[in-house]
Amino acid sequence: MSKVATTSEALPLITEDTVLFGLFAIILGVIFYTSSLNKFKKFYTFVPALLLCYLIPAILRHFNIISEDHSNLYGMAKNYLLPGALVLMTLGIDFQGLKKLGWKAIAMFLTGTVGVMIGGPLAIIIMSWFSPETVGGIGDDATWRGLSTLAGSWIGGGANQAAMLETYHYNGDLYGRMVTVDIIVANLWMAVLLFGAGMHEKIDKWLKADSSGIENLKKRIKDYQSSTNRVATSTDMMVILAIAFGAVGISHFFGGYISEKLTELLGEESPFASSFLWLVVLSTTIGLVLSFTKLRSYEGAGASKIGSVFIYILVLTIGMKMDLTEAVKEPLLIIVGVIWMLIHVTLMIVVAKIIKAPFFYIAVGSKANIGGAASAPVVASAFDPSLASVGALLAILGYAVGTYGAIACAEMMYLVAP
Repeated sequence: MSKVATTSEALPLITEDTVLFGLFAIILGVIFYTSSLNKFKKFYTFVPALLLCYLIPAILRHFNIISEDHSNLYGMAKNYLLPGALVLMTLGIDFQGLKKLGWKAIAMFLTGTVGVMIGGPLAIIIMSWFSPETVGGIGDDATWRGLSTLAGSWIGGGANQAAMLETYHYNGDLYGRMVTVDIIVANLWMAVLLFGAGMHEKIDKWLKADSSGIENLKKRIKDYQSSTNRVATSTDMMVILAIAFGAVGISHFFGGYISEKLTELLGEESPFASSFLWLVVLSTTIGLVLSFTKLRSYEGAGASKIGSVFIYILVLTIGMKMDLTEAVKEPLLIIVGVIWMLIHVTLMIVVAKIIKAPFFYIAVGSKANIGGAASAPVVASAFDPSLASVGALLAILGYAVGTYGAIACAEMMYLVAP
């Protein structure tokens, strides 16, 4: 069932989720079929399939063919397919291989966190030279309060963002501006990362990076897949679905219980009271635990491939949320966000160049902060589907440090705000 319209705006062409889901299936089929053809090989070298899955729904929304306001597909994908994908993509995880990734993965993630923390106050300082009113304001209307929600989102995720909104009491009527900046800037950076994933070897060469650890991990995972690879039977498919959605059901049940208890103990403003946070944590944990059991053999029957399908559907629903026209409505605030993001990106590139970290660590370390569990596995899978679990693990680390980093960032922004 689709959402009921709440505004007088013209209805989109497609208002039923049953039809929209069929359209998304066709889009995926066309993209992946054409990407398998030799005559499109050069095109997909520069425009990854995953990027098209992200942009096409945004374009359809722009022309009012589809609209997130008349669809519940994103909620379905976020609450069912995302945790299901996390389970299936961590089911075949190779912990020995992850250890071989070394300290650079964590170093790049923490660099991304620091980049967001210092990027906020520096962006305010830079913008105050040109347009102090953009980053000014008093009381609950103060821009720095709104930007604190952006810090929460860009270090942790939605739960941390909501926590910052409650903590710093930003004017709710103005909150939509920050959501716009978040969507526009974060998604543009995600598009850049997806584009870069298609040429990561060239970027690694420029960084003088040693990507052998990543290649070894992919090889180990693929060798394991080959050793357990088999023609999947109906029984295999049913067991894989049971693993995925059984784990999702368990995660929702206990996640809701944990959330309820922590809400009573810590209050609704605590990010640890978020049921979605615990849904992600528990889904990933269940997948990790199962990777030590015989159920790991279902990776050979295509568990991670099914998880990849879930991720691609999620990407389509995320793209549907992107309003391409919003970029012109709050240009100065968006510029603040762009400056902030450029500081984050510059710091990551400088550190990666110094420690010779591959572009994969830049991409996943950044999105584990800016986007969290909903997008870090997506970006990681753009390099190779087997690497999605790395993004999921780092994203959970982002949830853990998100609120604390955002509070530190907010306090620094308060000190420098005009």
